[in-house]
Amino acid sequence: MTFEHQGLLFESEGRFHDTALERLRSALGGGAHAALAVSGARAAALVGSLSPAEGARVHVLDRDGLYEAPGRTLAALHRLTLTHEPVALVAEPPPPSGSGTETREWLRLESVLCTALAPLGLRLLCAYDGRVLGPRARAAVRATHPALVGPGGPGPNPGYLGTAAFGALPAVPDPLPVGGPVHRLEIGMSLPRLRRELTALCESLGLARHRADSLVVAVNELAANVLEHGAGKGSVSLWRGPDRWVCDVFDEHGGLTDPLAGYRPADSMRPRGYGLWITRQSCDFLEISGDGGGSTVRLHFVDGLGGLSP
Repeated sequence: MTFEHQGLLFESEGRFHDTALERLRSALGGGAHAALAVSGARAAALVGSLSPAEGARVHVLDRDGLYEAPGRTLAALHRLTLTHEPVALVAEPPPPSGSGTETREWLRLESVLCTALAPLGLRLLCAYDGRVLGPRARAAVRATHPALVGPGGPGPNPGYLGTAAFGALPAVPDPLPVGGPVHRLEIGMSLPRLRRELTALCESLGLARHRADSLVVAVNELAANVLEHGAGKGSVSLWRGPDRWVCDVFDEHGGLTDPLAGYRPADSMRPRGYGLWITRQSCDFLEISGDGGGSTVRLHFVDGLGGLSP
């Protein structure tokens, strides 16, 4: 088995239940590791429709834990498959119901999965409740899934765009209200000094210890990229947004031009890729933007997120 990425737009609970149940039974009968990451009620109904022996073999994941943050979701899918390969997973990703940073980054993750997980034995069915999605959201689902499951089963999706769907580099990050002073540090030649200064700043601002540790790890990786592969100088800006801490890491060189960088495990083999792979797991959401005047990586640390990865 190699990676398969399929989408299901369902219009009734019965359609979802029947499709997911068939997928689980097929996986169990074929010797694959059957897994579920859907809402609690749907998971209970599916497991309850199986025999006790079959139900005991289904790996029920915490859906909210798996889909806490895009970078951690990708890492979790990677670990799940490497541990249990081959895997058949029925999941409910966050619905693409908005137009902000979070929705776009979830869609970027969906768009890159065929590249990120290509060599792995994972059959992933992403289920979306079509009753709550508008035309733009439905189009986004079609653009990010190479196969769609219809009444007759999965089939090729002519509307699939892959990474081209959300791969354009914006010149600047999304606008976000600033809720207080902006604290700025310079990226110099000493990473240990930057880590000490940033740790002290986080402590003075009252960030929780685990959040401060994650922020320092993320910024350290990005600053190392600035020094090794960028302009050799830049800045770190930390400030409070409406419901989160936000950290901008600016590189005067502007050489980071791929907004999907760090979403692929294979990126760890590239000069700047490994740091971004780690950074995406350390923060909740990450934006890459820039032009000839420099590039900015914006890190979001959202209130209430940032627990242990699933």
